[in-house]
Amino acid sequence: MNNQLNLFIDGEWIETNDKLKVLNKYSGETYAEVSKAGEREVNKAIEGAEKAFKQEELPPYKRYEIIKKVSELLQEEKESFTDSIISEAGKPRKQASTEVDRAIQTFEVAAEEAKRISGQGVPVEAAPGSENRMAFTIRVPVGVVGAITPFNFPLNLVAHKIGPALAAGNSVVLKPASATPVTSLKLAQLFAKAGLPKGYLQVIIGSGSEVGKQMQEDERISTYTFTGSAEIGLKLKQNTGLNKLILELGNNSPVIVDKDAAIDKAAETLAVAGFAYAGQTCITPQRIYVHQNVLEEFQEKLLDQMQNLKVGDPFDEDTVVGPLISEEEAKRVENWVDTAVQAGANILTGGKREGAMYEPTVLSQVTKDMNVVSKEIFGPVVTIIPYSDLQSCISEVNESPYGLQGGIFTENLDTAFYAARNVKVGGLMVNDSSQYRVDLMPYGGVKDSGWGKEGPKFSIEEMTEERLIVLNL
Repeated sequence: MNNQLNLFIDGEWIETNDKLKVLNKYSGETYAEVSKAGEREVNKAIEGAEKAFKQEELPPYKRYEIIKKVSELLQEEKESFTDSIISEAGKPRKQASTEVDRAIQTFEVAAEEAKRISGQGVPVEAAPGSENRMAFTIRVPVGVVGAITPFNFPLNLVAHKIGPALAAGNSVVLKPASATPVTSLKLAQLFAKAGLPKGYLQVIIGSGSEVGKQMQEDERISTYTFTGSAEIGLKLKQNTGLNKLILELGNNSPVIVDKDAAIDKAAETLAVAGFAYAGQTCITPQRIYVHQNVLEEFQEKLLDQMQNLKVGDPFDEDTVVGPLISEEEAKRVENWVDTAVQAGANILTGGKREGAMYEPTVLSQVTKDMNVVSKEIFGPVVTIIPYSDLQSCISEVNESPYGLQGGIFTENLDTAFYAARNVKVGGLMVNDSSQYRVDLMPYGGVKDSGWGKEGPKFSIEEMTEERLIVLNL
């Protein structure tokens, strides 16, 4: 172990006596040791963010220059950040490298959007008695943004929060997941190198029950942006009163394989999307609804495609499925599958655990009350659910409390449009997995999957306030 990292508060690196050991998720060995924040450090971070926002306004062109420079520095440090993500998140090398590439783009788009923030004209002169008035709106930053990020994308989901927040002119207090704090602290180094004024970015490490709770109760934070479970999202909403919230919460993504689907394409796509990074993304396909006319063909081709998935060491270039974030999580997945099997589900492949590793698993003969169907499994497990009528299938899809993204495979345009209008999700992918995402698109869910949108342009709208200006001429 050679990583000794401290908190980034008010432009300084602050060491504390309380340390957090960050594990290599594949070997289980200590990868880094990081200082943890206590009440004093959290207060100092929020105080520094508020002071920076009030005393040193960043004009849009300066925001652009700084965030663009971070994008460039990240490109230069790509291998170092890739290795960090592999080590602390257990993400296979190709997927970790792709995450760095995406974060580079996220920061670049956020930088560009910093120069495009604008309001609109309002025709108040059209109202009787206002003939001599003109009106327009401007967008102003909200102030201090509290950002709480998950373990599964320790770089790009951080980029999706701090990039737009800074582009909008806000200061940020970031609390990354305790399982994966190293990447965020390394990113803070890049922002300091790029010339971000001190106080505009604070990175504090600690548990959600302590550090997160203190952030939630501090009235100096104007807006919160959070990615995590629906349960924690609800608590955040309850604890933050009338503050603005951007919540990207849980999901159990549905994908429909219709009778008119290109079965080879569907099987090939879902064999990777359902299990990459051990299924630990919010939009991983989990519920696969297959028309009974193509059920046997699809299952056979899916299982055949899965033979190509390499499981094991995430540092191996060919690995697709690495460990879960912890052995405890792997045991939870194992328990959910075992419970489903006891209730009548059938394992078509997989179903075995070794430490934090869990085999890519396909279940059939499931029922909608099983955890593997009704909840977010966040593991390398998909369920196959046959259907005969599309309308009834979509009704069942919509029974889920979640609604982040979904997908449908079909060569029938009428079917595609029907699904687009009726599947209750924030985004529907046609002839693709629910997992499709590019970083400039609007991204967010409905129902228990949260509200508000990510994607730099859309997050900036969430992280600014519209102010009306009326001129009486």
